[in-house]
Amino acid sequence: MAVESISADWEFDRFDDGSQKIHTEVQLKNYGKFLEDYTSQLKAIEEALDDSIGDVWDFTLDPIALKLLPYEQSSLLELIKTENKVLNKVITVYAALCSEVKKLKYEAETKFYNGLLYYGEGVSDTSVVEGECQVQMGRFVSFLQELSCFVTRCFEVVVNVVYQLAALYNSNKGATKIIESSGVHFQTVYEHLGELLVVLITLDEIMENHATFRDHWKMYKRLLKSVHHNPSKFGIPEEKLKPFEKLLLKLEGQLLDSMIFQACVEQRFDYPGEGVSVSKNGAFAEEFAHNIRTIFANVESKLGEPAEIDQRDKYAGVCGLFVLHFHIFRTVDKRLYKSLLDVCKKVPAVTLTANIIWFPDTFLINKVPAAAKLVDKKSVQTIRSSRDVFLQQKAQTLTKDVQSYYVFVTSWMMKMEAILSKEQRTDKLSDDLSNRCNVFVQGILYAYSISTIIKTTMNMHMSMQRPMTKTSVKALCRLMELLKAIEHTFHRRSLVVADSVSHITQQLQSQALSSISTAKKRVISDKKYSEQRLDVLSALVLAENTLNGPSTRERRLVVSLALSVGTQMKTFKDEELLPLQLVLKKLDLISELRERVKVQCDCSFLYWHHSFMYDYMFSALRDSVPSMLYAKHMESCEQLLDSYDKEIMGVFTEHLLDKLCKEIEKDLRLSVHTHLKLDDRNPFKVGMKDLAHFFSLKPIRFFNRFIDIKAYVTHYLDKTFYNLTTVALHDWATYSEMRNLATQRYGLVMTEAHLPSQTLEQGLDVLEIMRNIHVFVSRYLYNLNNQIFIEKTSNNKHLNTINIRHIANSIRTHGTGIMNTTVNFTYQFLRKKFYIFSQFMYDEHIKSRLIKDIRFFRETKDQSDQKYPFERAEKFNRGIRKLGITPDGQSYLDQFRQLISQIGNAMGYVRMIRSGGLHCCSSAIRFVPDLEDIVNFEELVKEEGLSKETQRAASLLDCVLSDLTSNSAEGTEYFKMLVGVFAQEFRSVKNMHLRNFYMIVPPLTVNFVEHSINCKEKLNKKNKNGAAFTDDGFAMGVAYILKLLDQYQEFDSLHWFQAVREKYMKEMNAVVKEQNVQATNQDEKLMQTMNLTQKRLDIYLQEFELLYFSLSSARIFFRADKTAAEETQEKKDREDGGKADVASSEPAVSTEPSVK
Repeated sequence: MAVESISADWEFDRFDDGSQKIHTEVQLKNYGKFLEDYTSQLKAIEEALDDSIGDVWDFTLDPIALKLLPYEQSSLLELIKTENKVLNKVITVYAALCSEVKKLKYEAETKFYNGLLYYGEGVSDTSVVEGECQVQMGRFVSFLQELSCFVTRCFEVVVNVVYQLAALYNSNKGATKIIESSGVHFQTVYEHLGELLVVLITLDEIMENHATFRDHWKMYKRLLKSVHHNPSKFGIPEEKLKPFEKLLLKLEGQLLDSMIFQACVEQRFDYPGEGVSVSKNGAFAEEFAHNIRTIFANVESKLGEPAEIDQRDKYAGVCGLFVLHFHIFRTVDKRLYKSLLDVCKKVPAVTLTANIIWFPDTFLINKVPAAAKLVDKKSVQTIRSSRDVFLQQKAQTLTKDVQSYYVFVTSWMMKMEAILSKEQRTDKLSDDLSNRCNVFVQGILYAYSISTIIKTTMNMHMSMQRPMTKTSVKALCRLMELLKAIEHTFHRRSLVVADSVSHITQQLQSQALSSISTAKKRVISDKKYSEQRLDVLSALVLAENTLNGPSTRERRLVVSLALSVGTQMKTFKDEELLPLQLVLKKLDLISELRERVKVQCDCSFLYWHHSFMYDYMFSALRDSVPSMLYAKHMESCEQLLDSYDKEIMGVFTEHLLDKLCKEIEKDLRLSVHTHLKLDDRNPFKVGMKDLAHFFSLKPIRFFNRFIDIKAYVTHYLDKTFYNLTTVALHDWATYSEMRNLATQRYGLVMTEAHLPSQTLEQGLDVLEIMRNIHVFVSRYLYNLNNQIFIEKTSNNKHLNTINIRHIANSIRTHGTGIMNTTVNFTYQFLRKKFYIFSQFMYDEHIKSRLIKDIRFFRETKDQSDQKYPFERAEKFNRGIRKLGITPDGQSYLDQFRQLISQIGNAMGYVRMIRSGGLHCCSSAIRFVPDLEDIVNFEELVKEEGLSKETQRAASLLDCVLSDLTSNSAEGTEYFKMLVGVFAQEFRSVKNMHLRNFYMIVPPLTVNFVEHSINCKEKLNKKNKNGAAFTDDGFAMGVAYILKLLDQYQEFDSLHWFQAVREKYMKEMNAVVKEQNVQATNQDEKLMQTMNLTQKRLDIYLQEFELLYFSLSSARIFFRADKTAAEETQEKKDREDGGKADVASSEPAVSTEPSVK
């Protein structure tokens, strides 16, 4: 608007001085800064709200997962199509059997292994209820039935595979040949047969090592026997019981005796009616042995090498095949047997699954006894001792292995990042894909090697019960970290990996097709016709056709079987065959990349070792969860998961979180209290722990929770600092400093406590004092002038005090009704104390002395100027000590003095309650302008015609104002009530022994003064235990009891305090005279003694004077100027005075019964 109003002339004359440009740049710069800040804030919000809190998005949280495994939609019959019908059938049969084996193996690994392994887990030994074992086994029987069916199926498949192979390699000259099999070796089929045998071996090993399962089985059978004797009790029909018992016997015989594999190999393989001989088939026996040797040769060369990938599993399969060969044909290849045993020196054990470890030497010796005789005992012993040697060597080389693998894996991760980050160039696409393929394969190889080291070492230590050093445990944990790093690298780059895998498989298929095409041309060019050549050509065509499609498991299997036929008659040259085999192996690995990585990096075996792995490895423990879902012995697998979760979290909290919290708190305390010079904290001498790196970790996911170490420690410190500040508010500054230090040193965002640095002056609550009045009067001392109670002793740095303001605050909190209740409690307390008082006064020793003293005073009062002699009181005080003293050095008179002090304290408390009530009422009534003229609100509201609710509110307000006015005007005469309620009883004839009380007051005062001086002297000492500067409860108690007994005149007749004053003045004058005499002699020591004597006399006189003043003040409360007779007469006169006076005295009278 301003620019538009400028005239045209001015617009023409204006010049550009550059200021507008500068201003624009500044604004742009500010706007740019704002955008940067805003972007960073948005990013922070996004990270905070993101589901994937950890560094790597969790596998279980993937919203979209990439499944790279191709799925075959064509059946085997559709895949295997050539013009050669016979070959089609042969390949189809073997492919179907191999597929069946794979399915059985998968079912065993996921369902049956886990179900058996986790049996009995999740139930702590302490919480096992009687009969729980049998219940678990009862739930498990159906699972065993399924396992029995599974094993039966495996047996059938083994028989079928053997029978189908025997049919192909038939030495019977009369039988027709299916195809020319002289140069055909279906090695793949034998490998699959070996895998199935390993499944049975694994089941045997699990059963053999499962002591819990066998114990529970025995208990279950015992239970069945008791059920058998009385089936009606258990509600089971008897006709169902026998079949069930038979079923259990069958299950036990088939599964529990660890003879599953043995039963499989001892099956009958010859069927007379079928026409195909197995055991007598020489050609088949030779082919079987040839394949075992070939597989073993391939396996042995790779065992222990960096390129090893699944050779150990295949080795177990070869051992199974060797035993099967022996049981079918009853012949032993001694060289092969020795070679198999020699491998045990290099591979002492093979991990079959989880914590199940298998020793090949034991297996071969037990299962082939005929060959075992040929091996000398020394060789067997050497093999067994090699296990211990292996463990010893591993313990020494493990640290070096970790270092080397650390370098390998980190460099591999860098290669992965480098290869997958750079863009692919079209001109170098083939090389780039080859590089990626090699890097992926290398990752799997590293994972396999590391996994093998971890599993073998840990399981052998466990199986052989050898202890593991802390260094070894730490090294194994570092290896597990590397294993997880490989898995996370593949996972983190899964998008690029997925894209690469499809291209790599196509490239590998292209290479294989090229090689097959060359061989096919070579076969076609040879014009000699034969059935064998036709089979080869058909097999190569089949391999070609199958490779032209996705790289599924079924297609790769068909290719492998087809090439078993297609590689005979030297269709491939040696330099062509090896690259083809390598390409097909790579194709196997790359096609199942994700699955291979998952299997090799799976740390579920840690479940069986978590007793010592807790402290080191946490995230790897999650891998056990999927396998636990197959547990069948509990009502729900959730129970097992919950127990696992609780166990791990409990140990994790105990060994890491709680220790970390304590260490952080200790560090903060020592840092804040450096001025106290507690410990030597020089990091060069005592070392230094860097705990800050724990707080840079992002939350760890475990089950359905995130473990945030930073938040846990912050919460612990917040809670601790808050609670300790509430206990000792004077330490608020220290804890505030520790909070700031935690923020600076560890980056912890602490919550401000918002506690006051001071407290509201309420002190001890009236309710608490009322309930524990006996404790209160013994632990607190009363000050008459200031109306304050002070704590005698305390373990804290301060003494608690209670004054009128505290009481007023308490009354304001609880209401004025609490005042009468407090007086009632005091009355109950005084009753108990007066009973003890009466017993003391009735004691013969005390009573006789007092009567003697009264008689003495009456006889000698004329000579002693009506004054009770001080010496007599002092003599009484000392004489009482002869009657005995308590363990802490107190005489009976000391205890009697304490009793009177406690009674006085109770009266002082009643006085303070009354003062507090008046204080509270006056505070509340101060808002009323004129107490003499208070309007009636109810009448005013009625006049205005307001609602009933308003009228009720006005009525309540009038009641409140009336109560406050009456309370603030007069207050209740509690002392008068407490005198009236006891006086009659005290003055009765049956309590005549109490009349001697006035005579015990002088010795009591002497005792009190000695005690008071002793307490005051302790104030200046280092040990202040027992120190005090006031105890007016004694004076209050004496005044109260004298009033109850109406003995003020009797006590005054003793002129006790005048006698005390005269006595001390006389002694002081004597000391002054003596000082004047000695001043001329100039004897310094004697002068010092005189000065100390004079000072002591001064102190004693001063204490007696203070006691006299306190007693005189206390007597005023009880109207000491009037005797009981005079008070009675006054009351009578007041009653006769008129109704108005009577009405004014009613409140005091009306409350008296409530006290009683």
